[in-house]
Amino acid sequence: MDKTLPSLAEAVAGIADGAVVMIGGFGGSGAPIELIHALIDRFLATGSPRNLTVVNNNAGNGHVGLAALIEQGMVAKLVCSFPRSADPRVFTEKCLAGEIELELVPQGTLAERIRAGGAGIPAFYTPTSYGTDLAKGKPVEEFDGRPYVRELWLKADVALIKAYKGDRLGNLVFNKAARNFNPLMATAATTTIAQVSEIVEPGAIDPESVVTPGIFVQGVVEVANPAQEEELNRADAVYPERAA
Repeated sequence: MDKTLPSLAEAVAGIADGAVVMIGGFGGSGAPIELIHALIDRFLATGSPRNLTVVNNNAGNGHVGLAALIEQGMVAKLVCSFPRSADPRVFTEKCLAGEIELELVPQGTLAERIRAGGAGIPAFYTPTSYGTDLAKGKPVEEFDGRPYVRELWLKADVALIKAYKGDRLGNLVFNKAARNFNPLMATAATTTIAQVSEIVEPGAIDPESVVTPGIFVQGVVEVANPAQEEELNRADAVYPERAA
């Protein structure tokens, strides 16, 4: 099955109001900037999608990517590990104003909750967060004399991820540290859309190099020269561009 998509606009066309959207990346590394901006373009043109729950490692930087998505008022809830980053002003202002809900999750727990969602494991136990506010209201059990907090899986309607190369069947390889949360999120979403720098024919990727098999990917769109969040922020970029 050919899973290539002709445009970024078509790639994000099916995301509905109120959807749970996982967005890959660790800061700017592996962040699908073009897919996020395409989602903003759709919102500005149609007023949808809105009231999104976004799962991401952090809360965005500057005024591009995830931060721009939040700035447009499209995100009702953010599930993340690091709401404070290099330039988190957009999220901070929205949060202090009560315009966005935050679910804070320790990073290892976040990764495991996503992995559990992809593996079909409804819950697991971890010692992380025991005795802190993050564990309030959660069941606790003791194993080998140590208390463990029960955490639930995380699943999504859509995952927007970034890979280095993909074939027409959706098999993906990643560029070094840009791998981060992307492969996990691909398994935990009903629909996974990947932006890749290059789309190749089936068989062009060594099967031993495939990180995310195509069975987890529903769409692939080529972005030959993807933007890098850090470079955009160094240039004081804003998305969408504001009128002078």
